[in-house]
Amino acid sequence: MTAERLPVTRALAALVARASGRPCGIGELPLVLDATAGEWRPAPVPYAILDSLPATFSGPPLWDWHADAAWTYQVTSVGERDDQVQWLADRVRHGVVGRSGDRWAYGLEVPEARVIDRELEHDSGGEPSVSAAGSIVSYVQRFTITVSSAA
Repeated sequence: MTAERLPVTRALAALVARASGRPCGIGELPLVLDATAGEWRPAPVPYAILDSLPATFSGPPLWDWHADAAWTYQVTSVGERDDQVQWLADRVRHGVVGRSGDRWAYGLEVPEARVIDRELEHDSGGEPSVSAAGSIVSYVQRFTITVSSAA
C-alpha cells in the first residue's frame, strides 16, 4: 500500500503558509481568526489555495508497502495586483523546491511517509480577472511531491 495523500496535502499546505507567511487554504479560500471578534473570516489578499490533481504511481504493486506515489498539486496565489501574486508565488516556489546548500530550504515532514522528491511542473505567471467583487489576479504553479511509505 502506498503512502496516503491527505497527510501529504496537509504538510504541503503548512509548508506553503510557513514559507510565504500568508494563509493557505486546502481546496478553498483560507480562513483566519479575527482575534477581536473571535470569529473565522476569509483571509485578506494575498493568500494561496492548494488543490489536489491526478497522481501517478511507480515501483512495486500498490499493495506493497514500498510503492511510490507522485502526488500532484496546484498552488494558486491570489491577490489584487500582479506584484502581490508574483511576490507570493516566489515564496511558494522557494518554499516547495528551493534549496539551501544540499538541503531543501524548508522541510516537508509527512507522518508515516518519506518525501523522496519535489518538482515544479508548471509556473504560469499572473492571470487577471475582473468580477463584481473587483479585480483579482491569480498565479498558478503545479508541483509534484513523490513519497514512499516510511515502513
